[in-house]
Amino acid sequence: MNTKLNKSDFILLSIYFIVSFIMQARDYYLREALLREYLIDFPIEIFMISSIVFLYIFWLIPKLMINKQYFLFTLFGVFILVFFSGIDYVVGYWSGNNDWSKFPKPVDFFFKMIDRATYSTAFPFALLLTKKFYEGQSQILKIEKQQKENELKLLRSQIDPHFLFNNLNTLDSLIDSDSEKAKEYINRLSLIYRYLIQTKDAEVMELRSEIQFAENYIFLIETRFGNDYKFTIEKEGDITDKFIPTGALQALLENVVKHNKASNKVIKTQIKVTNDWLTVNNTKSNTLNKESLGTGLQNLQTRYELLSDKKVDIKNANSRFVISIPIIKLSEEN
Repeated sequence: MNTKLNKSDFILLSIYFIVSFIMQARDYYLREALLREYLIDFPIEIFMISSIVFLYIFWLIPKLMINKQYFLFTLFGVFILVFFSGIDYVVGYWSGNNDWSKFPKPVDFFFKMIDRATYSTAFPFALLLTKKFYEGQSQILKIEKQQKENELKLLRSQIDPHFLFNNLNTLDSLIDSDSEKAKEYINRLSLIYRYLIQTKDAEVMELRSEIQFAENYIFLIETRFGNDYKFTIEKEGDITDKFIPTGALQALLENVVKHNKASNKVIKTQIKVTNDWLTVNNTKSNTLNKESLGTGLQNLQTRYELLSDKKVDIKNANSRFVISIPIIKLSEEN
């Protein structure tokens, strides 16, 4: 469930409060309520209902109920109901000039506040919760559809005849000129295809495995294009228990080659891994490929919407293109 408020959430609650207060205003008028009851009771009730609903939906349920901390959920849940409904009741009791000698005793007050809070917040709570649920379902369906498209695209790339044709041409030239390098090229190519086949159904892969794949992929690029492209990989700290979407690094490397034609200068690319981010920083050629830029990155951003609350960061300057993708730590998610 999406736990971020949006404009439509506020519109929904505003409509509810408007309709509710119109009905209450009629009751106030019929019993000849004081002016200050209109001016004080309604804002306090908005504060009470909003506080309870928001705390339950955006804190109690996702933080405690989902994590099966039932005792804390019950304890804090009851406290929230009694506290906020108690404020509303006491203020309303004062604004209506009621007799304080008839104010409920502590035990009666406790149960009365639970009853008042559940009665007052039930409908707006159900409205907002239902809305967020269907928004979440809609988002999941959209992302699942995109994931299927990504999977098909990945499968197609594994048997891409153009990719295979280019590598076979490179291999053919190496056999006559450098047989030892040709053997290494065959070995790296087989490792790449084995990895693609083994990981085709995985949503995420260990960062260490993706970097090993990238090293093999870079070998093919540098062998094929000679000195046109230069890649370096820098790792800061431990990379164990860290993950990125499967094929993410391959997509970033492909972007460098596809969208930069090496002419008079080497296209230099730095792959840097820090504690939370993997950054690919490359120089840009004077002559860009005419292929559209953005489809692969958009697919990667969509995958991150499901896997993490962090977003892909892109900086496209005149001479450099920098993209940073968040590193996923599954241990923290659990």
